[in-house]
Amino acid sequence: MTLLAPASRARRAALPLVLCAGLTAVLTSCGEEPVDPDAGTNGVAKLSAAQIESKARAAADGAKAVRLSGKLVSKGGTYTLNMRLDQTGASGSVVTKTSTFELLRVGDALYLRADADFWTSAEEEPDDSGTKAADKLDDMYVKVPQDDPSYKQLRGFTEMNVLLDGLLEVHGDLVKGDRSKVGGIRTIKVAGGPKGEGGTLDVSLEGTPYPLQFARGGGAGVVVLSDWNKTFPLTPPSKDETLDYGRQLPRTSD
Repeated sequence: MTLLAPASRARRAALPLVLCAGLTAVLTSCGEEPVDPDAGTNGVAKLSAAQIESKARAAADGAKAVRLSGKLVSKGGTYTLNMRLDQTGASGSVVTKTSTFELLRVGDALYLRADADFWTSAEEEPDDSGTKAADKLDDMYVKVPQDDPSYKQLRGFTEMNVLLDGLLEVHGDLVKGDRSKVGGIRTIKVAGGPKGEGGTLDVSLEGTPYPLQFARGGGAGVVVLSDWNKTFPLTPPSKDETLDYGRQLPRTSD
């Protein structure tokens, strides 16, 4: 019988240990504990879909400020929003198919700012006087009268609670989806229906379970929610920056 040399026996004995150490990243049969996907998270991924959605809504309802950006598609047109909102007002921009403008609301005072092209296109039949008026309004704030038909429509873009309540509603039977990331933050998805036909909400797995993204059902747009509870300056424009339009403001739908 041939005896193995001590060195050969040592090399053969070490081989399983080397393989085990090299494969621990993908295998757990070498005595390593399985990686917990919820380690370091807020734990909401362990909850049911309904519980996750409830916690996200509660977090949003309790927030004092948020940034909302993305595209919304509705019967009234397509809007691309980039708004910072809090409980007292908002500031940001709105882009439609035909126009771009900025909104600023401080309390009930609502201001609209746009370039000369916006005001020129607002004229049914622009003439020299209309062009001159548009040039004066270029990049100036126009205070929207509360009795103007456009006031309610424009203010809707600046109401934090109204926007969140309308945008974050997932329809249908709730289904817990995959883990993902939004802006580098780990999330868990909650969908309305198995294919997300009722919308898909991404909820943060880090810190407070804020909603971070919502994909509306039927391809009706995707909005990203960030800067939760971050304050931002919100003051009325100066008199030098403000002009009176002097007539009914244009509608802003496509």
